[in-house]
Amino acid sequence: MSSQIGVFELLVLMAVSSCGKDAYGVPIRQAVEASRGREVSSGAVHTTLERLARRGFVTSRVGEATPARGGRPRRYYRLTRAGELAVRHNYGAVQHLAGRLAAKLTR
Repeated sequence: MSSQIGVFELLVLMAVSSCGKDAYGVPIRQAVEASRGREVSSGAVHTTLERLARRGFVTSRVGEATPARGGRPRRYYRLTRAGELAVRHNYGAVQHLAGRLAAKLTR
């Protein structure tokens, strides 16, 4: 399986990781929005999570139904080992390129 992912996928994986055991749609979306400095649609996040699950980068479980959600349960996500490796590989690539550009960007 290729660990190549897009930037938005990387942000979603990093958000899942940073949210820990509370990684479900809303906090994942909020973490991505905070990193981008702009709004992100819930649909974009959920579509990306589904794609990452199909590729084996995340798994999910259904939580308990809550009255606050009209009796609907939340779906919680976590990184798989493949997801962790994809984050490491792609984050490292971004860091490498950013380091090379840092001097140019600060001029």
